[in-house]
Formats: sequence, structure tokens, C-alpha cells
Amino acid sequence: MPPFKLRPITDSKNFSLDASGVAGFFGGEEAITAMATVHLYRGRRWLGWYNSPGSYTIAKDFGRISKSRLWGGLFPGPNHDPVVAFKLDVKTGPKYVASRSGTVMQQTGHFAYLLTQGMDDLTLVPLPATRITTNSRIFVVAVPEITYENLPLQTMSRHHAFIASFPILVSFSTCIFSALSADWYCFAMILLGIISSGVTCFIIGSGALGIETVKKPAEGSPPGDGILLTQNGVIILKGKEKDVNAITKGKFSLQLKGAPEYTVVGLCSLLLEVQFLLQLLLIPQGSLFGQIMFLTSVVASWAYNSFLASLDKEKLQWKLFCDTIRLRPTAMLGFEASTRTSMAAFACFVLCEDLPRPLKGIEPMKFLLEFLPNETLVWQRWREQVVAQVEKEEGEASIFQPGNVDMSGLSSGEQKLLTTLLQDADDAYKGYTETHDRRQSLTIAEKP
Repeated sequence: MPPFKLRPITDSKNFSLDASGVAGFFGGEEAITAMATVHLYRGRRWLGWYNSPGSYTIAKDFGRISKSRLWGGLFPGPNHDPVVAFKLDVKTGPKYVASRSGTVMQQTGHFAYLLTQGMDDLTLVPLPATRITTNSRIFVVAVPEITYENLPLQTMSRHHAFIASFPILVSFSTCIFSALSADWYCFAMILLGIISSGVTCFIIGSGALGIETVKKPAEGSPPGDGILLTQNGVIILKGKEKDVNAITKGKFSLQLKGAPEYTVVGLCSLLLEVQFLLQLLLIPQGSLFGQIMFLTSVVASWAYNSFLASLDKEKLQWKLFCDTIRLRPTAMLGFEASTRTSMAAFACFVLCEDLPRPLKGIEPMKFLLEFLPNETLVWQRWREQVVAQVEKEEGEASIFQPGNVDMSGLSSGEQKLLTTLLQDADDAYKGYTETHDRRQSLTIAEKP
């Protein structure tokens, strides 16, 4: 039996990588996620000139932004609004309850969601604690006055431009090497990939990013102070109605060229589909060297897309929003209460801070019911005592001693429970008085 011999790949005239089909689908999700960052970086629209993989997947996804029968036939499926397609408005925020206007929103907007995520970076100040059950976080945010006239969104720095040069250089280099080796099929397909990706990135990246919110509330509207009820705490917002609206009702807006049908976006998607079909037909006709060059450009572009896809886009959006409305870290404070009852009492004290007594236009009981809706007699007595403390003048002594509370009608066990809850409220009041200067410096620092 003659020995079996392996022939080198380079000696095989019939060997073909046939990477054309892979290029259309491989790295599609990474490419879509990378394209979603095009509006979050300064100059990012100019950095798409590389042979990006996943052209078919990108075309199908972004083609649904276009709105007409023609584009609906080419790219079937539900139409996407641009802000949804680019993941700029896909999350809902927590429940919001206004302290002065009576507004209650079961769901808030994308910016409120980003605010809840941004609070994770704050250092928490522990409040006095006699006992510990469930740690609850309390954040106080002094919303600055926002000038909506000529409100350009501040984009990010250009430090990533150096990284973006890698796939661009690789794509152009492989294109040139293919031409030098007289492989015009692979040369043309790499060049087509560079052009289609670059044009699409430029057209989509030229969209105008802005903030959409209720900019002019009704005349005479009270301050927009209120609370966002999160899963494990509360965020207290303080500021004018129009400024707080940016957080509770605001979202990104994206105006692409060719609205409302977005024909230009449809043409870009069609170009990407044509690229996929031509690569499918012509890349197998190229030489082995040309196919290696093509595959090298695709892999380098995929690596860069994966880098962009790995970035925390929600954090980038939050930084973008904060820079735009000038919401600085010094305008935010975080506290940690050891029990939910302490959190509720502390939040109630802060909401009514600096308001003239007797209180008018605000109902502390409503907020306590939002936190702790228990309707037993013990909780009713506790809430009544907290409201009585809130309605006293600032700086007066605590009234959370058991002797100051009506214990009639309560069993011995209920009296013990009420005494424990009163101690939680007393801890909250101590924390409220001890952190007074911190909160005052916060609001003073952010006055425009």
C-alpha cells in the first residue's frame, strides 16, 4: 500500500477558503452593537472605513428603520424608531411621586433608569442604626437649572481614534496587497466592504442627537421635588419642575437624515445587502492569497467591533446626559439606612426640609404610605408620629419616645413593635440633623 501524502495547501490549485458566506453573518451582533455607539463619540462617524463583517445582519436590522412599502418589502418586520434601534430609549425607570404637584408616574423614562444605574458609583454615608434588617439606599439629587436653548449633547473624547485606526489600516493594506497580487476579485470586495461600511457609518452618525422632554410646564407650577422608588431604596429629586422633567420624562431624540421615511438609511441597508451578495459570488473566484487578505481584514474589523460592543453604553449615555445638563457628582449625595422604616422617615424629613411651617401643599403621610402601606394600627400610629415630627419646626427635639405616643388599644407585642419602629424613626431623625450641613452644601454648590 503506497504511503499517504499530504499536499501543502499552497500547492493545491483547487483549495478555497470560501469566506464569503461567513463574512455576511459572522460578527453581525457585534457590528450592530458597535454601530450603536456612533452617536456617543465625537468623530466616530468618520471612523467606519473598514471591511466590517455582518453586512447582511446589519442591513436587516437597520433596514427596518426606513418606512415605506418598498423598504418594508426588502426588510420585512416591525419598523424601529431610530432611538430604539440604537438602544437610546429602551429602558423604563422606577415609579415617581411628586411631593408638591401631586404627579404620580408608574413608569418614568430612560433617563430615570440611567440615574438609578449611575447612583451605584456614589459613596454612601451610613445613618445612625440601632438595629439592622435590610440596608436601604437613599440618594439626594439637586437637579441644576437647565438651559434648553441650543442644547448640544457633549460627546465623548477621541482617545479611541487610535484603536479605530487598526481595522482601517488593516483593511486598506489587505486591499492594496490584493491589488499587487492582481487578485481583482478580492481587491474589489474588500474595497466595497470599506466603502459600504464607511458610508453607512457616516450617514447614520450624522444624525442629530438631542433631549426630548417637557421643557415648558404650565405657568405657576410648583417645584418638581419628588421621589423615585427603586427596588432597594429611594432617590429624592430637588429642583424646578422643568428641570426635574428632564429626568422623569426625558429621553434621547435622534433625527436621522431623510425623516420621516429615512430613505437614506434604506439605501445604506440596500448597499450592505448588495455587498453581501457580491461577496458571496466573487470571493470564491479569488486566489488563496486574496481570500486570506479578505479574511484578515474581516477578522481585524470584527476585533474592533467587539471592542466597541464591550463598552458599557449605559454608562456612556449617563455621562453624556450629566455633562449636558451639568449634573455634577457634587450635586448628589448617598446615604444608607439600616432599615426600611428609617429610610422612609429620613426621606420624608428631607422632602419637607426648608419648607415653612405649618406645611402647605405637601402631604408627608402620602409619602410614608408609598414606602410602607401597612394598614395595621401599629403602623398607623407610627406614621402619625413621623408626620407630627415633620410638621414641627426645624431643629426641635425628637418626639419618638414611647411616652409621647398613644399606646391604647395595642397588645404588649404590638407595643414592643411600635417601640422598635419609633427607635428606627429616631435614628433617621438623628441622621437627618447630623447630615444637615452636607445637604445644604450640596444644594448651594449647584445653584446656577
